[in-house]
Amino acid sequence: MLKPYELFENILLDIESGIKNNINTSILSKKYNFSEGHFRRLFSFAFKQSIAAYIRSRTLAASLNDILKTDTNILEIAAEYGFEYEQSYIRAFKREYGITPGDLRKTGQIIKITPILHLSDENKLGESVIFGPDIVMVPRFHIIGKSYQIPFENSMEKALQLAKQFWEIERRQIEGTVNQYVYFGLIRNMNQKKKPAEYIPSVQAENIKNIPQGFSGITLETSMYARFRYIGQHHYYDIDKNISSMMDNAVINFAQNENSKYKLSDDKTYFEMLDTRLYDGTYCQIEFYVPVSEKQ
Repeated sequence: MLKPYELFENILLDIESGIKNNINTSILSKKYNFSEGHFRRLFSFAFKQSIAAYIRSRTLAASLNDILKTDTNILEIAAEYGFEYEQSYIRAFKREYGITPGDLRKTGQIIKITPILHLSDENKLGESVIFGPDIVMVPRFHIIGKSYQIPFENSMEKALQLAKQFWEIERRQIEGTVNQYVYFGLIRNMNQKKKPAEYIPSVQAENIKNIPQGFSGITLETSMYARFRYIGQHHYYDIDKNISSMMDNAVINFAQNENSKYKLSDDKTYFEMLDTRLYDGTYCQIEFYVPVSEKQ
């Protein structure tokens, strides 16, 4: 099984080289030994778009050369790029660009195309891969979990231990969860090294009215976050200090980018989120959210 960075690099290359050979999700998932459903979810998690839509957009973008640089008739171009019928190609083309291929030839209208997705050195995280950040607005939501004060110097090891204990045992006491498969790890005082960090392994809840004894209910108000997406070739429980440090460095690099329009909001809550259903026995997928605000 390929390492995550190499996997995505190969997939993107395969799409470009296979455009005229009817490349599709079925072919790719078989090549890389995934179920189609899991393959679609993995690509969507990484790039925040469906692989089918991306392949269609790249196919149409590639066909523009034939439309604009040759006199080849539309029927032949449609067949060249894997469309069974000329009208199917024309409809897809118009949905993508708002104009038919014939009208584009006549008018020379400028259109926006979907560029090729690329990975860069910034996506490398050891043998793993990281995407983002995306700037997102997270609506208000509730969580119920257990609050722990953990010393900064061993916060990673302790947080992993507490997360495992919560997920395997303690969460079963909580009723009214929004999604029983999704884990939230909240972090406070993350960058205040003189204070113990507060770590709250938790699940999302419909409300915080019925909190079991020994647990805490917290409402996170609507806020802006930088969202990072991490994919590694290991189980969730196997995240170690080295992996955690590399994730922290990705956040630090984002925060120190002078060209960024955003700055970290250290007074707000950081959180990690993982859907345990996404783990297929090979690739771990985690989203982590860093609170930000716009620079003045």
